[in-house]
Amino acid sequence: MDIVNEILEREQKKAEKYKPITVEKHLELDIDVGTLLATDTNDLDIKSLSSDSERDTYLQSLARDNAQLLLNKIWELPTERIDEAIVVRLPAPKTVLPRSKPVPKPKPLSKWQEFAKAKGITKRKKDKLQWDEQLQKWVPLYGFKRSAAEKQKDWLIEVPQHIDPLTDMYEKKSSEKSEKVAKNELQRLKNIARAKKVKIPRVGLPVTSDKASATQLSTAAVVAKASTASLGKFQDKLPKEKEARGKGVHELIPGKERKRKAPIPTPQVEKENNLNLIDRILNKRPKIDMEKAVSKHIHEEQTQRSEEKKNMKPSKGPRKAKGKTNFSAKKPKAGKGQRNPGKKTPGRKRR
Repeated sequence: MDIVNEILEREQKKAEKYKPITVEKHLELDIDVGTLLATDTNDLDIKSLSSDSERDTYLQSLARDNAQLLLNKIWELPTERIDEAIVVRLPAPKTVLPRSKPVPKPKPLSKWQEFAKAKGITKRKKDKLQWDEQLQKWVPLYGFKRSAAEKQKDWLIEVPQHIDPLTDMYEKKSSEKSEKVAKNELQRLKNIARAKKVKIPRVGLPVTSDKASATQLSTAAVVAKASTASLGKFQDKLPKEKEARGKGVHELIPGKERKRKAPIPTPQVEKENNLNLIDRILNKRPKIDMEKAVSKHIHEEQTQRSEEKKNMKPSKGPRKAKGKTNFSAKKPKAGKGQRNPGKKTPGRKRR
């Protein structure tokens, strides 16, 4: 009996380590299995959160209970076995998650991929190694070991009869390989241009001055002007010259920076920007030009004085004859009509 009691106590201690899978909540969780999201709307225990000793254990138990409820919902879904693994297919998500950037666009298919898709050609998994009869060993189909094996095989290359016997066959082989690489690169660029719907000239017909379009000529002129030491700052313009516009023009012009879209600000940053804008508007003071204000004040005073002079009434006194000026109200005393012909009086001096 003692052995049985020891075994039962041992099993009970093991069971106490693991919590049960059933969790009781006052309010049920809002679970979205499609996005593996569980929203708990129950009230938190403020006493446990405020105490430093109980905070971590309380948060761990809360996270464990919510994760257990989410896993219980997942195990209710129908299961499948794929490659010795039990999986479930998640339903369509209900919650729309926000994105800071747009969804990336799918990569456009190349010409061969479109042809294979139309004809139903599927890509087969190739073997990485291949048996070489000449070297009598397994050789990889690609990689640096493949090129090393090719060098071992081609330690001696026979010169054909229709070729000059002094021709270096190793150099010719390397040039043919570089031509193939260049051809593949050209085809890759053509696929990119075709996906972006960019017109490109045919092979063997390069773009010349008599075949170029107006946009190409304007772009070439702008690039040529901006290719100087001053980046076209001191270059004169033609009378009816227009600046080149369109996609990719700013990338061709040296020294021209591309305008990038500012990232979406966080709510805190947006709030700070709005408060700074309001402070600038409220604290904005008008700029006063002192010289302009003084000159305007002097001009107003002069106009006011001139108007006052015009509106002043004439003083009482002898009336002036029309066309004559009266220098003084009283007439000067004279010699009562008597003149001394012997006395010479000097006239008025001229200044």
